[in-house]
Amino acid sequence: MYTAAKSPTSTRIDEHIVEIVSDSGEGAQRAGQTFGAISAKMGNGVWTVEIIPAEIKPPTRSPQGASGIRIRLGSRYITNMGDQANLVVAFNEQVLRGRIDSGAYEPGTSILLEGKWRVDPSEEIVEQYKTTVADFRERGFVVYELAMEEACKQWTDNPRLGKNMFVLGMLCHLYQRDIGIALAGINAAFAKKSEQIRLVNENLLRAGYEFAKEQLDFCYEVPPWPHDTAMIVTNGNQALGLGVMASGIEMVSMYPITPATS
Repeated sequence: MYTAAKSPTSTRIDEHIVEIVSDSGEGAQRAGQTFGAISAKMGNGVWTVEIIPAEIKPPTRSPQGASGIRIRLGSRYITNMGDQANLVVAFNEQVLRGRIDSGAYEPGTSILLEGKWRVDPSEEIVEQYKTTVADFRERGFVVYELAMEEACKQWTDNPRLGKNMFVLGMLCHLYQRDIGIALAGINAAFAKKSEQIRLVNENLLRAGYEFAKEQLDFCYEVPPWPHDTAMIVTNGNQALGLGVMASGIEMVSMYPITPATS
């Protein structure tokens, strides 16, 4: 059993649904998968499902380009992805439009939004951002505009590729995750990379944790799911593979879009 220090402002909850949404290639899925594995190792029931763009190569900053992951965690056995998300981290405002149209969020959903677009050099993007954020707030979403990418620049010259681990650190604070398990997860995820790359990602994780602690006045405690049976952390493809091996049958499976598979 692992425990994390409790914040005096933490709210005890039985479950939460979290999403990380971005343009393709920004690492949202890796951050979410790692967060789900951390939560499972801390004793929570977990279900994750990837958010796949509607197009093969969608334009950036577009509703149809939403790429990311949903993580549902709770103090019980979780069997599906749930309904509306409670908290969303988004790297731009446009990718949220498609999710909203599909009913993924409801009034009261908290949105942690990258705020750099408010001062973008393009007047069109600035106006688009302001109009969209105002619309979100009118719909009842609770929007926090955060300078996540700017904060990442202290640790990496390419924050677009590093802010996913920064966001993972933010989520570790917000859900009182064990930082030791999170660091072990990063080392496993980047096991084939250089020591320098692993160190940068560790620093981004810690920076995200402190950033959320300083910038946000809420966090949650999701108690572990009480069970005595030994559990494993796996995904659907791995579970299917284990079942195939146990059955002794021969099978070939494949999918045409390699980056979206495991």
